[in-house]
Amino acid sequence: MLRKIIFPLLLGAVGCGVLISLGVWQVQRLAWKEDILEGINARLAAPPVSVPLAGHEADDEYRRVTLAGTPTGEELHVLVSGTAAGTGYRVISKFLLENGAVIMIDLGLLPLDAKDADPVTAFMQVNGTLLWPDDQNSGTPAPDLEKNIWFARDVDTMAQVLSTRPLMVVATDTTPADPRLIPLPVNTADIKNDHLEYAITWFLLALVWAIMTVFLIFRTTRPKDA
Repeated sequence: MLRKIIFPLLLGAVGCGVLISLGVWQVQRLAWKEDILEGINARLAAPPVSVPLAGHEADDEYRRVTLAGTPTGEELHVLVSGTAAGTGYRVISKFLLENGAVIMIDLGLLPLDAKDADPVTAFMQVNGTLLWPDDQNSGTPAPDLEKNIWFARDVDTMAQVLSTRPLMVVATDTTPADPRLIPLPVNTADIKNDHLEYAITWFLLALVWAIMTVFLIFRTTRPKDA
C-alpha cells in the first residue's frame, strides 16, 4: 500500500511546494510594489521643489517641481492616442533654465493639424512632475527624424538629440500658456500592481493540485472491482 502512494505523494508535495512558493514570492513582490507606490504617492502629494539637476529615477520620479526659463523652440513630436485630450503629438521641448542648465519639458498635446504651428519661445514659469517615461517596447518603430515624428518618449535618446540633460518634466501648467497645446499633467503613477491577483492564482492552483493528489491517491488505493 505504502509503495503505491509514494509517487502520488511525492508528486503532490513537489507540485504544491512549487506553487505555494510562487504565491509567497508574489506576496513579497506585492509588499515591494506597495512600498514603491507609497513613496511615489508621497512625492506626488508633496509641495513642488526646484528641479534636482542630478535627479535619479529611483528617488525623484513623480516628484513635483517648479521651474522658470525659456523654451528654445527646438521640439520633438511624439505621436500618441488614447490620452485625455485625444490623439495628437506630445511636444517635448528643449528648455533653458534660469541657471543656464538645459532640460526637456513635455509641454502637452499638439493637435495633428497644428504640427507646423510656431512654438512659444517666451520666458515662462512651469509647474510639473519629473518623469522617466517607459513608453518604448520591442515593437515601437524607430522615430522618423526627417518628419520629426516619434512613437515613444525615450529620455536618454531624446536628450542626445536635443543636447540636454537626461531630465524630463511633464508640465502641469505653464505661465504663459502655449495656445497650441493641451497640458497632459501627471496625476497618478502609471504602474501596474497585479501581484495580489497573481498570488491568489498560484495559491488556488496549489489547492487544486492538492485535491488532484488526494484523488490520485484514492484511485491508486481503491480496491479493484472483482
